[in-house]
Amino acid sequence: MKWVAAFALAQAAIAFAAAPPLPPAVSAEFPALNAFSDARFRVLLIHVYDASLWTSAVRWSPEGLFALDIRYARAMSGRQLAERSIEEMRKQGRTDEALLGRWERAMLRVFPDVRAGERLVGVNVDGREARFYGTRGFLGAVDDPGFARAFFDIWLDERTSEPRLRRELLKLPG
Repeated sequence: MKWVAAFALAQAAIAFAAAPPLPPAVSAEFPALNAFSDARFRVLLIHVYDASLWTSAVRWSPEGLFALDIRYARAMSGRQLAERSIEEMRKQGRTDEALLGRWERAMLRVFPDVRAGERLVGVNVDGREARFYGTRGFLGAVDDPGFARAFFDIWLDERTSEPRLRRELLKLPG
């Protein structure tokens, strides 16, 4: 009987973490994107968000078309999202403060406040720019390949502050 309970719990966890379809605006603009992976981010057992990586190829490539879908379990302001992104970029070794300031201002223009249950989808457009979508549609773009790389590196680069999340998103061995 214990195995039945364990199986049911495992199935519930899989169903809970599975990626929902991308917002219609993303699917319409990027129909080639397919679900690649899912991961859950927690801080001290507190569920912060679920993330899904979507790719247009069989494998993820930092230069290719891909999307990172973040579904928030907690409310956060757009300012918090932008400030945390800049903090993570600094941790990865980016030190040009003038450039980081421009990127932060760009994120402040694009990132809305999010409530629990809402999502933000960032799309890396072939290393040219990052486009952002919310639950209700297109939010804006940052037309800077350096920004796009730095932003997605927060989750996907080997210097990430969350290596477990990266391993799950990229399907790397543990």
